[in-house]
Amino acid sequence: MQIHGRIVDIHQREVFPGTITVEDGRIAAITRDPSVTEQRYLLPGFVDAHVHIESSLLAPSEFARLAIPHGTVATVSDPHEIANVCGMEGIRFMLENAETVPLKVSFGAPSCVPATSFETAGAEITVADLQELFTDPRIRYLSEMMNWPGVLHADPLVMEKLRVAKEAGRVIDGHAPGLKGADASAYAAHGITTDHECFTLDEALDKIAAGMKILIREGSAARNYEALHPLIGSHPDQVMFCCDDAHPDLLTEGHIDRHVRHSVERGYDVFDVLRIASLHPVEHYGLPVGLLRVGDPADFIVVDDLYRFDVLETWINGERVSAHGEALFDRVPIQPINQFKTNEIVEQDLRVDTPTGRVRVIVAHDGQLVTSEEHGAPTDPDVRKLVVVNRYASAPPAMAYVKGFGLAQGALASSVAHDSHNIVAVGVSDAEIVLAINAVISSTGGLAVALGHHTEVLPLPLAGLMSDQPGEVVAKQYIHLDRRAKELGSHLRAPFMTLSFMALLVIPQLKLSDKGLFDGQRFQFVPLSI
Repeated sequence: MQIHGRIVDIHQREVFPGTITVEDGRIAAITRDPSVTEQRYLLPGFVDAHVHIESSLLAPSEFARLAIPHGTVATVSDPHEIANVCGMEGIRFMLENAETVPLKVSFGAPSCVPATSFETAGAEITVADLQELFTDPRIRYLSEMMNWPGVLHADPLVMEKLRVAKEAGRVIDGHAPGLKGADASAYAAHGITTDHECFTLDEALDKIAAGMKILIREGSAARNYEALHPLIGSHPDQVMFCCDDAHPDLLTEGHIDRHVRHSVERGYDVFDVLRIASLHPVEHYGLPVGLLRVGDPADFIVVDDLYRFDVLETWINGERVSAHGEALFDRVPIQPINQFKTNEIVEQDLRVDTPTGRVRVIVAHDGQLVTSEEHGAPTDPDVRKLVVVNRYASAPPAMAYVKGFGLAQGALASSVAHDSHNIVAVGVSDAEIVLAINAVISSTGGLAVALGHHTEVLPLPLAGLMSDQPGEVVAKQYIHLDRRAKELGSHLRAPFMTLSFMALLVIPQLKLSDKGLFDGQRFQFVPLSI
């Protein structure tokens, strides 16, 4: 089989008319041919260098049907969301489901399940589990080491996990928001090679100086491209692109092709950008992905030009798997997997005793995972009650206050609550918060909007994280719920995604777990009242 067009050689940094010959799923020959007149461009496919597929609310097989038409041929995927809920069984589910579709999904072994001891998770991934996972060639790296205090203080369990990864010859991913200077160097010195949590350029430059590669993230809630894109010009060989957490509405609009398009529009060298989007993650993680060289797997894309990067076709292992925005492979049946063991709550459960009247308030920031802390009264403008309910056993809810959501009425609830995925909710009235939480519980997982006595739910029966429905259907359902959340007054770009990170204790500053209010800088619980 032969494909003609203008061939983009990211290794030699040139474009030439020619023909690609594919035999048995690999590139048998690349021939220069001035007589080729097709103006379409053939180039390596894109790779998402760090993504939690579960955050798309889709199983890997459905994620693939939305991502591949945008030119994505591979992902570096951390399954620690489902691991926190279902443990090794959850990781096996992801591996097996991903193998049913063409997308080349390379999974990591989750390093921090549970993420901390300050929350209730559904499972634990032990050192022995890591050793077992590293016998599987589909597990290509140790996923993000979020316990950076444990790294800096040489916690024995953390050190053992790093040792096991090194002995297995696996790359180690980082996760250290805000870490700079000597601390960044000390963190990297333990063999940690990447970070996707930088939210300032100075922080990224410190980590690059320490020998780490920086992943520029554009997800649904956390968007760091604006802060970090100068690295494309100054340190192009130390950069990769990722989405990290992307809801299905974002995937319907674009994936890594969005990073590429924005970067070229800003005037960055097109070969630097394409190497960042493909070559760097393939080489760093040793992915079994072709880069448009003779002998490589025939993984490539066809685009209309090198400015808009509209993807006309995606090819994986010599098969055309998408054309003109549509996946060319069928859906597969999905067997639900879950763990949900809590009872519904009542308004009495949400009473808060604040003797002084002044409380610590979590401040959510649009487009960031970090929060800040303010002190005020529960009745202050835009201050709303935040609730986390243990989903693995019936227990009293944990409560705090948050501002930044902008809700004027109603409530939101979600069983997607990083990293332990208990139920998190925010609302104007206790009655509506209870209604939203109970809607999630009765669905054994989902996203819910409550207003008055009415609720709307997007069910997530796969571990309370993912739908078993077609990606296009889930995207429409999500877009509707997102619109309803904004009709309640929220001005956030992605209210549900922002809500899901209000329980993520490893991202400073102030967060809420099912066990209480937590200061992520001091790494300890703090009282609600001042």
